[in-house]
Amino acid sequence: MIKILSIIPARGGSKGLPRKNIIDLNGKPLIGWTIGASLKSKYITDTIVSSDDEEILNISQQYGANVLKRPKELATDIASSESAVEHAIKELEKQNKVYDYIVLLQPTSPLREEKDIDKAFEILFENHHLVLYYSF
Repeated sequence: MIKILSIIPARGGSKGLPRKNIIDLNGKPLIGWTIGASLKSKYITDTIVSSDDEEILNISQQYGANVLKRPKELATDIASSESAVEHAIKELEKQNKVYDYIVLLQPTSPLREEKDIDKAFEILFENHHLVLYYSF
């Protein structure tokens, strides 16, 4: 069985729109839409939210995601999403959790649905010889 991890990076310190990841959007926190799409995907095995912010982590758990506390130095304005992904992978490997594929789902794309995620994976599986980079 193929194991697929989705990582949702959601730091607490947004300067442009403070607390954006937990702002209510049509009755649900912004991050809740991404968590829901990830959990509904027929291909994603595990969904994890990586954050430095306890409130974001708590809300993420309420919406069904696993959570990983990210160090503050990986949650600055200049820290990359890739550094959050690398941190998550290393932490999960310590727990003997290894995945065949990893997808990064940005919480700031609430209109992306599970069908969009599933279609991207179907394209990948059908064309496994291609390198697929699809940013949601």
